[in-house]
Amino acid sequence: MGSLVISNKILDKYFGYLKNLDNKTKKSLINKLTKSIETKSKKEFDLKSLFGAWEDDKNSDEIISEIKKSRVNKTNTESFE
Repeated sequence: MGSLVISNKILDKYFGYLKNLDNKTKKSLINKLTKSIETKSKKEFDLKSLFGAWEDDKNSDEIISEIKKSRVNKTNTESFE
């Protein structure tokens, strides 16, 4: 999840809303904010999971033929004028 950066003016506005909360709620909010900034252990990324052989029943000549048949040649070109 991305981070949201906001200005001090907006932070002051939020604080204006939150300063009237009771102490128990403020402490709960502080705990949640503190937990949200603690570093979390990142999962190790396995680079090998990106590699692998192409699995298909077709042979290479059939695949090449399909690729060539799917090509589209556009003879009408429009100018940028």
